[in-house]
Amino acid sequence: MQFNKNADGLIPAIIQDNATQKVLMLGYMNEEAFEKTKKEQVVTFYSRTKQRLWTKGETSGNFLKVKDIKIDCDQDTLLIKVEPVGVVCHTGADTCFEEENKDNLFFINHLRQVIQERKNQIPETSYTASLFAKGINKIAQKVGEEAVELVIEAKDNNQDLFLGEAADLLFHYLVLLEAKNISLNQVIEILEKRHKK
Repeated sequence: MQFNKNADGLIPAIIQDNATQKVLMLGYMNEEAFEKTKKEQVVTFYSRTKQRLWTKGETSGNFLKVKDIKIDCDQDTLLIKVEPVGVVCHTGADTCFEEENKDNLFFINHLRQVIQERKNQIPETSYTASLFAKGINKIAQKVGEEAVELVIEAKDNNQDLFLGEAADLLFHYLVLLEAKNISLNQVIEILEKRHKK
């Protein structure tokens, strides 16, 4: 990191929610704040107004737990992906940009990671791991069963049952993709190509 580019030795740190991908805030770090953040895995800034290190959440309890740190190509800006504990902005808002920090679609990426972990680690108590242990035929059969159950619920007017079956189908479809060593991104790329035609 090039903390010496600016006279004050500070570099900007963009804080992004690891799950939703929303930008939460912007702060500044000196080298000491950066090292403390890496060591403790909780975001610490250098406060320009207080002229001292400031761990986000030290008074509010709304900490930013570090999930990943990226350094830009010029070595003078940080992108820190976090799991926020509570709201981020001092005003009580989810972000400092008056945005709601919610996007459930990014939960799919988290779920895909968990499915991959279950495939590789195979914990005995995991339903997902038990599917992988039974093999591709059983996984494919489950996708078929869940698809039929979804179709049946689509004909009725019980939204809760329909949503439950839709979630079951999506989950088992993601397991099937992982069993076939195919990423969801590959499927999305095909949809994107079809969309452009």
